[in-house]
Amino acid sequence: MAVLVTGGAGYIGSHMVWELLDNGEDVVVLDNLVTGFQWAVAEKAKLIVGNVGDQYLVESIIRDHKIDCIIHFAGSVVVPESLEDPIKYYDNNTANSLRLIAAAVNTGISKFIFSSTAAVYGAPENSGPIAEDAVLNPMSPYGSSKLMTEIMVRDAEKAHGLAYVMLRYFNVAGADYKGRTGQSTTGATHLIKIACEAALGKREYMNVFGTDYDTPDGSCVRDYIHVSDLVNAHYTALGFLRNGGRKFTANCGYAKGYSVLEVIEAVKRVSGTDFPVIFDERRAGDPPSLTANANRLMRRLNWQPKHNDLDRIVADALGWEAKIDGLKKSA
Repeated sequence: MAVLVTGGAGYIGSHMVWELLDNGEDVVVLDNLVTGFQWAVAEKAKLIVGNVGDQYLVESIIRDHKIDCIIHFAGSVVVPESLEDPIKYYDNNTANSLRLIAAAVNTGISKFIFSSTAAVYGAPENSGPIAEDAVLNPMSPYGSSKLMTEIMVRDAEKAHGLAYVMLRYFNVAGADYKGRTGQSTTGATHLIKIACEAALGKREYMNVFGTDYDTPDGSCVRDYIHVSDLVNAHYTALGFLRNGGRKFTANCGYAKGYSVLEVIEAVKRVSGTDFPVIFDERRAGDPPSLTANANRLMRRLNWQPKHNDLDRIVADALGWEAKIDGLKKSA
Protein backbone atom coordinates (compact mmCIF):
# COMPACT_ATOMS: atom_id res chain seq x y z
CA MET A 1 0.00 0.00 0.00
CA ALA A 2 1.12 3.56 -0.69
CA VAL A 3 0.41 7.06 0.60
CA LEU A 4 -0.82 9.75 -1.79
CA VAL A 5 0.55 13.21 -1.01
CA THR A 6 -1.24 16.02 -2.84
CA GLY A 7 0.90 19.12 -3.27
CA GLY A 8 3.98 17.01 -2.57
CA ALA A 9 6.21 19.23 -4.73
CA GLY A 10 5.52 22.25 -2.55
CA TYR A 11 7.05 23.50 0.68
CA ILE A 12 5.36 21.38 3.33
CA GLY A 13 4.43 18.56 0.96
CA SER A 14 8.02 17.93 -0.10
CA HIS A 15 9.01 17.63 3.57
CA MET A 16 6.15 15.17 4.10
CA VAL A 17 7.44 13.02 1.26
CA TRP A 18 10.85 12.78 2.91
CA GLU A 19 9.28 12.00 6.30
CA LEU A 20 7.31 9.14 4.76
CA LEU A 21 10.28 7.77 2.82
CA ASP A 22 12.49 7.97 5.92
CA ASN A 23 9.95 5.72 7.63
CA GLY A 24 9.90 3.14 4.82
CA GLU A 25 6.63 4.17 3.16
CA ASP A 26 5.82 4.00 -0.54
CA VAL A 27 4.83 7.49 -1.73
CA VAL A 28 2.92 8.84 -4.71
CA VAL A 29 2.86 12.61 -5.26
CA LEU A 30 0.14 14.48 -7.16
CA ASP A 31 1.08 18.08 -7.96
CA ASN A 32 0.28 20.45 -10.83
CA LEU A 33 3.68 22.17 -10.38
CA VAL A 34 2.10 25.64 -10.45
CA THR A 35 3.85 26.60 -7.22
CA GLY A 36 5.75 23.36 -6.58
CA PHE A 37 8.97 22.13 -8.16
CA GLN A 38 9.66 18.80 -9.79
CA TRP A 39 13.20 18.76 -8.39
CA ALA A 40 11.83 19.15 -4.85
CA VAL A 41 10.22 15.70 -5.00
CA ALA A 42 12.48 12.94 -3.65
CA GLU A 43 13.56 10.52 -6.40
CA LYS A 44 12.15 7.50 -4.58
CA ALA A 45 8.64 8.97 -4.74
CA LYS A 46 6.41 8.58 -7.80
CA LEU A 47 5.47 12.03 -9.17
CA ILE A 48 2.28 12.44 -11.19
CA VAL A 49 1.73 15.90 -12.67
CA GLY A 50 -1.95 16.77 -12.54
CA ASN A 51 -4.72 18.61 -10.75
CA VAL A 52 -6.06 17.38 -7.43
CA GLY A 53 -9.50 18.48 -8.64
CA ASP A 54 -9.40 15.99 -11.52
CA GLN A 55 -11.56 13.35 -9.89
CA TYR A 56 -11.10 10.77 -12.66
CA LEU A 57 -7.30 11.11 -12.44
CA VAL A 58 -7.31 10.82 -8.63
CA GLU A 59 -9.50 7.70 -8.70
CA SER A 60 -7.16 6.13 -11.27
CA ILE A 61 -4.11 6.93 -9.12
CA ILE A 62 -5.73 5.39 -6.05
CA ARG A 63 -6.55 2.18 -7.88
CA ASP A 64 -3.33 1.88 -9.90
CA HIS A 65 -0.99 2.53 -6.97
CA LYS A 66 -2.97 0.81 -4.20
CA ILE A 67 -3.29 3.98 -2.13
CA ASP A 68 -4.50 3.46 1.43
CA CYS A 69 -4.21 7.03 2.75
CA ILE A 70 -4.37 10.56 1.32
CA ILE A 71 -2.44 13.43 2.90
CA HIS A 72 -3.85 16.60 1.37
CA PHE A 73 -1.61 19.69 1.15
CA ALA A 74 -2.47 21.04 -2.31
CA GLY A 75 -3.98 24.53 -2.23
CA SER A 76 -3.41 28.28 -2.25
CA VAL A 77 -2.12 29.78 0.98
CA VAL A 78 -1.60 33.56 0.73
CA VAL A 79 -4.06 35.50 2.91
CA PRO A 80 -3.77 38.91 1.15
CA GLU A 81 -4.18 37.27 -2.25
CA SER A 82 -7.31 35.50 -1.03
CA LEU A 83 -8.84 38.88 -0.20
CA GLU A 84 -8.06 40.13 -3.71
CA ASP A 85 -9.15 36.95 -5.52
CA PRO A 86 -11.54 34.97 -3.31
CA ILE A 87 -12.95 32.95 -6.21
CA LYS A 88 -9.51 31.44 -6.84
CA TYR A 89 -9.34 30.26 -3.22
CA TYR A 90 -12.84 28.78 -3.13
CA ASP A 91 -12.10 26.98 -6.38
CA ASN A 92 -8.58 25.75 -5.64
CA ASN A 93 -9.02 25.05 -1.94
CA THR A 94 -12.68 24.17 -1.47
CA ALA A 95 -14.04 22.91 -4.81
CA ASN A 96 -10.93 20.87 -5.63
CA SER A 97 -10.95 19.39 -2.14
CA LEU A 98 -14.59 18.39 -2.65
CA ARG A 99 -13.63 16.42 -5.76
CA LEU A 100 -10.67 14.86 -3.95
CA ILE A 101 -12.91 13.75 -1.09
CA ALA A 102 -15.41 12.35 -3.60
CA ALA A 103 -12.63 10.35 -5.25
CA ALA A 104 -11.57 9.01 -1.85
CA VAL A 105 -15.12 7.93 -1.02
CA ASN A 106 -15.71 6.35 -4.44
CA THR A 107 -12.55 4.24 -4.20
CA GLY A 108 -12.98 3.14 -0.59
CA ILE A 109 -10.20 5.23 0.96
CA SER A 110 -10.68 5.18 4.72
CA LYS A 111 -7.78 7.39 5.89
CA PHE A 112 -7.56 11.11 5.12
CA ILE A 113 -5.23 13.74 6.61
CA PHE A 114 -6.04 17.36 5.85
CA SER A 115 -3.73 20.36 6.01
CA SER A 116 -5.86 23.00 7.70
CA THR A 117 -4.89 26.31 9.28
CA ALA A 118 -5.17 28.54 12.34
CA ALA A 119 -6.82 31.04 9.99
CA VAL A 120 -10.10 29.24 10.71
CA TYR A 121 -10.10 30.96 14.13
CA GLY A 122 -9.89 34.51 12.78
CA ALA A 123 -9.00 37.02 15.50
CA PRO A 124 -9.65 35.36 18.90
CA GLU A 125 -10.98 37.54 21.69
CA ASN A 126 -8.21 36.60 24.11
CA SER A 127 -4.48 36.69 23.43
CA GLY A 128 -3.62 33.34 25.01
CA PRO A 129 -3.02 30.04 23.25
CA ILE A 130 -6.03 28.98 21.18
CA ALA A 131 -7.72 25.64 21.85
CA GLU A 132 -9.54 23.64 19.20
CA ASP A 133 -12.95 24.43 20.67
CA ALA A 134 -12.49 28.18 20.16
CA VAL A 135 -14.98 30.03 17.98
CA LEU A 136 -14.30 29.49 14.27
CA ASN A 137 -14.58 32.88 12.60
CA PRO A 138 -12.20 33.26 9.61
CA MET A 139 -11.14 36.78 8.60
CA SER A 140 -10.16 35.87 5.04
CA PRO A 141 -11.38 33.75 2.12
CA TYR A 142 -8.28 31.61 2.70
CA GLY A 143 -9.46 30.74 6.21
CA SER A 144 -13.04 30.29 5.05
CA SER A 145 -12.01 27.98 2.21
CA LYS A 146 -10.13 25.77 4.66
CA LEU A 147 -13.01 25.75 7.14
CA MET A 148 -15.41 24.68 4.39
CA THR A 149 -13.13 21.76 3.61
CA GLU A 150 -13.03 20.78 7.28
CA ILE A 151 -16.84 20.65 7.25
CA MET A 152 -16.87 18.47 4.13
CA VAL A 153 -14.34 16.07 5.66
CA ARG A 154 -16.37 15.74 8.85
CA ASP A 155 -19.55 15.10 6.89
CA ALA A 156 -17.78 12.46 4.75
CA GLU A 157 -16.75 10.66 7.92
CA LYS A 158 -20.33 10.61 9.18
CA ALA A 159 -21.86 9.48 5.90
CA HIS A 160 -19.12 7.33 4.37
CA GLY A 161 -16.74 6.32 7.15
CA LEU A 162 -13.83 8.44 5.91
CA ALA A 163 -11.61 8.43 9.01
CA TYR A 164 -9.64 11.66 9.25
CA VAL A 165 -7.10 13.80 11.02
CA MET A 166 -7.23 17.55 10.43
CA LEU A 167 -4.24 19.54 11.61
CA ARG A 168 -4.56 23.30 12.00
CA TYR A 169 -1.16 24.84 11.35
CA PHE A 170 0.01 28.02 12.93
CA ASN A 171 3.10 29.51 11.20
CA VAL A 172 5.26 26.90 9.50
CA ALA A 173 8.91 27.86 9.06
CA GLY A 174 12.44 26.52 8.66
CA ALA A 175 13.66 23.78 6.35
CA ASP A 176 14.54 20.11 6.43
CA TYR A 177 17.27 19.77 9.04
CA LYS A 178 19.19 17.50 6.65
CA GLY A 179 19.12 20.19 3.96
CA ARG A 180 17.12 18.15 1.43
CA THR A 181 14.25 20.58 0.83
CA GLY A 182 12.87 23.90 2.03
CA GLN A 183 10.74 26.92 1.17
CA SER A 184 11.51 27.55 -2.51
CA THR A 185 8.55 29.54 -3.85
CA THR A 186 9.51 32.78 -5.57
CA GLY A 187 7.72 35.69 -3.92
CA ALA A 188 6.72 33.65 -0.87
CA THR A 189 5.10 35.71 1.90
CA HIS A 190 6.45 33.75 4.89
CA LEU A 191 8.07 36.17 7.34
CA ILE A 192 11.15 34.08 8.14
CA LYS A 193 11.86 33.39 4.47
CA ILE A 194 11.55 37.09 3.62
CA ALA A 195 13.87 38.04 6.49
CA CYS A 196 16.39 35.38 5.41
CA GLU A 197 16.33 36.74 1.85
CA ALA A 198 17.04 40.20 3.22
CA ALA A 199 19.86 38.87 5.40
CA LEU A 200 21.49 37.22 2.37
CA GLY A 201 21.17 40.28 0.15
CA LYS A 202 18.39 38.93 -2.04
CA ARG A 203 16.17 41.82 -0.97
CA GLU A 204 17.23 45.42 -0.40
CA TYR A 205 14.87 45.67 2.57
CA MET A 206 11.83 44.07 4.16
CA ASN A 207 8.51 45.47 5.35
CA VAL A 208 6.79 45.21 8.71
CA PHE A 209 3.04 45.58 8.34
CA GLY A 210 1.63 47.21 11.43
CA THR A 211 3.35 48.34 14.63
CA ASP A 212 0.24 49.47 16.53
CA TYR A 213 -1.29 46.12 17.47
CA ASP A 214 -2.17 45.37 21.07
CA THR A 215 0.96 43.27 21.57
CA PRO A 216 4.10 43.86 23.67
CA ASP A 217 6.03 45.61 20.86
CA GLY A 218 3.12 46.56 18.59
CA SER A 219 3.85 43.98 15.87
CA CYS A 220 1.90 40.78 15.21
CA VAL A 221 2.68 37.72 17.33
CA ARG A 222 2.72 34.25 15.79
CA ASP A 223 3.51 30.68 16.82
CA TYR A 224 6.29 29.37 14.54
CA ILE A 225 6.56 25.59 14.16
CA HIS A 226 9.53 23.94 12.47
CA VAL A 227 8.40 22.24 9.27
CA SER A 228 10.19 19.01 10.26
CA ASP A 229 8.17 18.86 13.48
CA LEU A 230 5.00 19.55 11.52
CA VAL A 231 5.44 16.67 9.09
CA ASN A 232 6.39 14.38 11.95
CA ALA A 233 3.03 15.27 13.52
CA HIS A 234 1.41 14.15 10.26
CA TYR A 235 3.23 10.84 10.34
CA THR A 236 2.12 10.37 13.94
CA ALA A 237 -1.44 11.10 12.74
CA LEU A 238 -1.08 8.43 10.07
CA GLY A 239 -0.23 5.93 12.80
CA PHE A 240 -3.33 7.03 14.71
CA LEU A 241 -5.53 6.24 11.68
CA ARG A 242 -3.82 2.93 10.96
CA ASN A 243 -4.40 1.89 14.56
CA GLY A 244 -8.14 2.40 14.21
CA GLY A 245 -8.52 6.10 15.04
CA ARG A 246 -11.66 7.57 13.49
CA LYS A 247 -11.55 11.36 13.74
CA PHE A 248 -9.21 13.89 15.23
CA THR A 249 -8.71 17.65 14.84
CA ALA A 250 -5.77 19.36 16.49
CA ASN A 251 -3.59 22.46 16.47
CA CYS A 252 0.05 22.27 15.37
CA GLY A 253 2.27 24.73 17.19
CA TYR A 254 4.48 25.23 20.21
CA ALA A 255 2.19 27.42 22.40
CA LYS A 256 4.91 30.07 22.23
CA GLY A 257 4.55 33.27 20.25
CA TYR A 258 7.18 35.55 18.76
CA SER A 259 6.51 39.02 17.41
CA VAL A 260 7.51 40.10 13.92
CA LEU A 261 10.21 42.30 15.43
CA GLU A 262 11.55 39.44 17.56
CA VAL A 263 11.79 37.22 14.47
CA ILE A 264 13.67 39.89 12.54
CA GLU A 265 16.09 40.29 15.44
CA ALA A 266 16.63 36.51 15.52
CA VAL A 267 17.43 36.45 11.79
CA LYS A 268 19.91 39.29 12.21
CA ARG A 269 21.48 37.55 15.19
CA VAL A 270 21.81 34.12 13.61
CA SER A 271 22.97 35.45 10.22
CA GLY A 272 25.35 38.01 11.70
CA THR A 273 24.04 40.61 9.26
CA ASP A 274 21.92 43.74 9.33
CA PHE A 275 19.36 44.86 6.78
CA PRO A 276 16.87 47.72 6.41
CA VAL A 277 13.35 47.33 7.76
CA ILE A 278 10.53 49.57 6.53
CA PHE A 279 7.49 50.00 8.74
CA ASP A 280 4.19 50.05 6.87
CA GLU A 281 0.45 50.07 7.50
CA ARG A 282 -1.43 47.01 8.70
CA ARG A 283 -2.55 44.44 6.16
CA ALA A 284 -6.18 43.36 5.98
CA GLY A 285 -6.85 39.94 7.49
CA ASP A 286 -3.99 39.90 10.00
CA PRO A 287 -5.08 39.16 13.60
CA PRO A 288 -2.84 40.65 16.32
CA SER A 289 -1.84 37.38 17.96
CA LEU A 290 -2.16 33.67 17.15
CA THR A 291 -0.56 30.99 19.32
CA ALA A 292 -1.54 27.35 19.60
CA ASN A 293 -2.76 25.34 22.50
CA ALA A 294 -1.21 22.07 21.28
CA ASN A 295 -2.08 19.93 24.32
CA ARG A 296 -4.54 17.78 22.37
CA LEU A 297 -1.94 16.80 19.77
CA MET A 298 0.75 16.10 22.35
CA ARG A 299 -1.43 14.13 24.76
CA ARG A 300 -3.71 12.11 22.51
CA LEU A 301 -1.11 11.28 19.86
CA ASN A 302 1.87 11.28 22.21
CA TRP A 303 3.65 13.71 19.90
CA GLN A 304 6.62 15.78 21.03
CA PRO A 305 8.47 18.44 18.99
CA LYS A 306 12.21 18.08 18.44
CA HIS A 307 13.08 21.47 16.93
CA ASN A 308 11.27 23.89 19.25
CA ASP A 309 13.77 26.74 19.09
CA LEU A 310 13.48 29.97 17.09
CA ASP A 311 17.20 30.21 16.40
CA ARG A 312 17.21 26.62 15.11
CA ILE A 313 14.27 27.38 12.81
CA VAL A 314 16.04 30.47 11.51
CA ALA A 315 19.38 28.67 11.06
CA ASP A 316 17.77 25.89 8.99
CA ALA A 317 15.87 28.47 6.90
CA LEU A 318 19.07 30.44 6.29
CA GLY A 319 20.96 27.31 5.31
CA TRP A 320 18.33 26.41 2.75
CA GLU A 321 18.05 29.96 1.42
CA ALA A 322 21.80 30.00 0.81
CA LYS A 323 21.59 26.95 -1.48
CA ILE A 324 18.23 27.38 -3.20
CA ASP A 325 19.42 29.45 -6.16
CA GLY A 326 21.96 26.83 -7.15
CA LEU A 327 19.33 24.08 -7.01
CA LYS A 328 16.93 26.05 -9.22
CA LYS A 329 19.66 26.68 -11.80
CA SER A 330 20.69 23.05 -11.96
CA ALA A 331 17.11 21.76 -12.24
